[in-house]
Amino acid sequence: MRICKLGEDVLRQKCESVKPEEINDEMRALFNEMFETMISANGVGLAAPQVGIAKRFFVVIADDDVRRVFINPEITKTSTEVEEYDEGCLSIPGIYETIVRPKKVSITALNEFGKRFVIEDAEGLLARVIQHENDHLDGVLYIDRGDAAFKEDTIEKFKKREERKALKDAKREKKHASIAAKKAAKEAKKSGK
Repeated sequence: MRICKLGEDVLRQKCESVKPEEINDEMRALFNEMFETMISANGVGLAAPQVGIAKRFFVVIADDDVRRVFINPEITKTSTEVEEYDEGCLSIPGIYETIVRPKKVSITALNEFGKRFVIEDAEGLLARVIQHENDHLDGVLYIDRGDAAFKEDTIEKFKKREERKALKDAKREKKHASIAAKKAAKEAKKSGK
């Protein structure tokens, strides 16, 4: 699966709830694809909008190595105690910022079979990832929770990075077209003899 990057509209959308009838084998196959994509990108969480789907679900494998699917999650409680952590995001690769979040979080959600479950007072990496991924479902990125100058700088860096990539892609496309045209001219010359 392709992971959407900073600047793509879907990352800023408020996602729609998943209807009970949508939780089926096809969606479970999608969750497996998301887990594979997340693992191959060395991530610990991946939300639906990050793969271009504006729906309320995300997948997580935190430091306890348990695969968790959260559908229509609701954070029900957060601790007043907070902690700092250097967060990154698969949609903003290679850029980290110290973000302050509640140390503990309680959440209720549906699993991949549509069964409601509750996690009370999750802490550590699991609490951090739940909050980070849940933010994605509301169009919020971790850079929105950090320093304003860092956010502006990150957006500008990504804009420039995408412009350079588009320029490179255009040059590559032009080169391929030129090679294809030369080959076609050569073939036409051969068949003309």
